[in-house]
Amino acid sequence: MMKKDFFAQTVHRAIDEAIRNKKLGSLEENNFKPVCEIPKNTQFGDFAINVSSLAREAKMAPALIAQNLAQYIECDGFSVNTVAGFINFKLEKEMLCSIAAEILDKKENFASTNIGNGEKVNLEYVSANPTGPFHIGHGRWAALGSALANIMNYCGYNVYQEFYINDAGNQINKLARSLELRVKEQKGEKVEWEDDLYPGEYLIDCAKRYIESGEKENFGDFAKADMLRLQKELLEKFRVHFDCFFSELSLYKDNEVEKCVKELENKGKLYEKDGAVWFKSSDYTDSQDRVLKKADGSNTYLTADIAYHKNKLDRGFKRLINIWGADHHGYIARIKASIDALGYDSSCLEVLLGQLVNIIQDGEQMRMGKRKKMVTLDELVDEVGVDATRFWMLMRSIDTTIDFDIDLAKSKSDKNPVFYVQYAHARACSILRKAVEKRCDIESKKELPPLFAPDEIEALDYNPDISDLFDNNCDKDSIEATRALVLKLEESKGIIEAAARLRAPYLLCKYSQELANAFHHFYNYSRVLTDDKRISAKRLALTKCFKIILGKTLDLLGVEAPEKM
Repeated sequence: MMKKDFFAQTVHRAIDEAIRNKKLGSLEENNFKPVCEIPKNTQFGDFAINVSSLAREAKMAPALIAQNLAQYIECDGFSVNTVAGFINFKLEKEMLCSIAAEILDKKENFASTNIGNGEKVNLEYVSANPTGPFHIGHGRWAALGSALANIMNYCGYNVYQEFYINDAGNQINKLARSLELRVKEQKGEKVEWEDDLYPGEYLIDCAKRYIESGEKENFGDFAKADMLRLQKELLEKFRVHFDCFFSELSLYKDNEVEKCVKELENKGKLYEKDGAVWFKSSDYTDSQDRVLKKADGSNTYLTADIAYHKNKLDRGFKRLINIWGADHHGYIARIKASIDALGYDSSCLEVLLGQLVNIIQDGEQMRMGKRKKMVTLDELVDEVGVDATRFWMLMRSIDTTIDFDIDLAKSKSDKNPVFYVQYAHARACSILRKAVEKRCDIESKKELPPLFAPDEIEALDYNPDISDLFDNNCDKDSIEATRALVLKLEESKGIIEAAARLRAPYLLCKYSQELANAFHHFYNYSRVLTDDKRISAKRLALTKCFKIILGKTLDLLGVEAPEKM
């Protein structure tokens, strides 16, 4: 159980007791939901709960309420004090030690929960047209979707990752014509490019591969397969793994689109106007009705999208999460309306709308439309690496624009957040390695045996008593730095759960930086490997705790936790 939940329950029970003993004035029922926070001023305590809101019903001063409640809190492993309407809790060394012991016992599962309770979730993201390379925005959706899947699975959800291939419609016809022109160019023919085609240079290599293949496939099928292959290769490189690549075209081949339209018609949700077939979406969450079939008999994009979402629900998914660009905001109401119209509950659909990514280089924003500039995800990954790209793409809330500073992302400095975090992990690994390596006496230059044998380091997992690190004879700054690190490690439970509930991987990026800072601070004030083997063992145990929690945090983000840098 998270310490925040523990103290919230403690206060709730204290309120029950105080009401029974008539110590809360006119308050007769306990409907209070305590919210446990971390005080800005740590001198007050490690955790705090504000009970001031009880004052109106109790008709008592907040300070008196807090004091009265404190009388009904049995302190076991922590102390209590009150300031104004706040009840503050400070962990004693026994409870701090229990946190380290639990981490070393549960290891990577320390912060795992089952808030998802096995809920079957379809997470659809990226879903680019197979008409060219991924742009920078696709990189943000790819990083976000894959990290979110990791986090939600860790918290008990059953997440199925899906890529919707938009391989039906006129864009494939334009792709086929574009490849045809590139092939002719490769054969020395002079061509004239028509409007709205894809003149990107990436199709030159595709044309060469088409010629090498023997030119047996039609242009559209070859180009689509070639582009999809390149997209899949980049996704693999970017540590994004889909369970399914779902073809829009399959909805037409299996007649699912027409069946879906027929079902809406049978339910009385369609009507004809001006030769077109309209969906009564304004009966639900949409601002107006929408065309499903144009006057020429062709379907709109919405028609297949409705059939696709029905397909997902028919496959048994209880929750649908889509990651779309912010420009798709108006599309949400249409899809929700169709889900309700088909007899499902549209509350099952969540849409995460992402803002843009600005690329900054040499202090200036790059114009994404210029071919001379970096315009593709592949180019960005090659420039700064997978780890930096993923971390920077995940650092901000999805509804916030990202300024991706290429120069900073490549730098090996504390100002680069991903370097700062990874260096902290590498430092912890280095300390653990040095503990079992031969040493050199500074004065005599003689070789000394290792401070610890490997089995002694292994044994720290089973006897992780770090209470000596909080004794009064220890340096005050070291004690405070050690406390801060242990508390920050415990915080991982709440942060990871919040990231899953709120669909917010950026919380882990923020947390990893705070955790790295806490470890660097601990390292600066607490020399780990010393001549005092007893103290060294305790600090090594805490270093192992840090390595476990930061390593798992980075793993959930899809970022490597290096052992050397």
